[in-house]
Amino acid sequence: MTIPFAPFEWMLALRYLRARRRESFISIISGFSLVGIMLGVATLIIVMSVMNGFRIELLDRILGLNGHIMVYGVTGQQLNRFDEKADRVRALDGVIRVAPFVEGQVLASANSVQTGVLVKGMRQADLKDLSVVSNNILRGDLARLDDETGIAIGTRLSALLRVSVGDRVTLMSPQGAVTPFGVTPRVKAYPVVAIFEIGMSEYDSSYIFMPLEESQLYFNKGDGVTALEVMLDDPDAAPRFRSQIQAAIGEPIIVLDWQVTNSTFFNALEVERNVMFLILTLIILVAALNIVSGLIMLVKDKGQDIAVLRTMGATRGAIMRIFFVTGSAIGLVGTLLGLILGVAFCENIETLRQWLSKLTGTELFSPEVYFLATMPAEMDFNEIMSIVLMALVLSFLATLYPSWRAANLDPVEALRYE
Repeated sequence: MTIPFAPFEWMLALRYLRARRRESFISIISGFSLVGIMLGVATLIIVMSVMNGFRIELLDRILGLNGHIMVYGVTGQQLNRFDEKADRVRALDGVIRVAPFVEGQVLASANSVQTGVLVKGMRQADLKDLSVVSNNILRGDLARLDDETGIAIGTRLSALLRVSVGDRVTLMSPQGAVTPFGVTPRVKAYPVVAIFEIGMSEYDSSYIFMPLEESQLYFNKGDGVTALEVMLDDPDAAPRFRSQIQAAIGEPIIVLDWQVTNSTFFNALEVERNVMFLILTLIILVAALNIVSGLIMLVKDKGQDIAVLRTMGATRGAIMRIFFVTGSAIGLVGTLLGLILGVAFCENIETLRQWLSKLTGTELFSPEVYFLATMPAEMDFNEIMSIVLMALVLSFLATLYPSWRAANLDPVEALRYE
């Protein structure tokens, strides 16, 4: 009985991989196949990891700043008796934080520069629990927010307005005091007591935090707030918490979870991720087809060798295994090199981005376009293994037809004219 992959089969397969002078063209095709598979696997790992990191970073920042669930009053109304409602929601299992806040859009100006911003009023304790802000204070101190009735602004906004800690920023809201002549805009200057950098350009350039009580006065909320911000220990459980919160409060309210408010954005990311996977898989498929063409040419070139081996007693299975190993070796080596290249690139992607930016003199991965200040890459072990297995399977399948053709070569026809 023939032993699969006998020593002489390995010897011949590896010998055919080494190019001779008259087989140099076949060797070049094999080299291109190997490089193609390597680049295909590496590119897939890099792109999928970057898109994973992009989604995770955006999710962390968006949910870290806005909460997993928002509880609003009925349409057009503020939320009154908010502390009582917050205590009821806080008592639910799985809820880790509930923070009332006041929110409104205003015009911020300083040093003859004006821009629209979103003001969010929160208690100092709640703002300190908001780690995405409190852990990223560049200058100043959040503790001074209540003491000086000041504001905390993002680093990009401070650069735009050309202000630093201690400078004053004027906020103007159209929802001011009601007079016999109508509603007058409210204009008030606040000192900057802290500057934060979340790492997401949209937030760093358009968010301002102020004390809750001051925001209630500024936006004419009285004893009410805009909404309650609810954080859960499991963000994916947000949809089932909506009914629990409705039941706990027991009054007409509007409850929205992050999957509803950001569904379009994250669905677009998921579609883009799947499309990129399909497109980049074609690189590996083309490289696998190169293996087919290279092996067919090798089989044709080695027709005499195959005929001699058959006459010496080599079975069709042995011939098929020889060329199977020859083609599979190209796919295996290319896949392993692609895996190493992809993982190494992902581990050092931010360093490489900065180096390429300096080399080309351009800003790659601009925060204004991609929201994030740094390029993220989050490698998923299962996803990487799926890419590796897919590349190996395509490479192995590419060897089947040339191997079958070699095994069915008629020795008599191959040696007739020799």
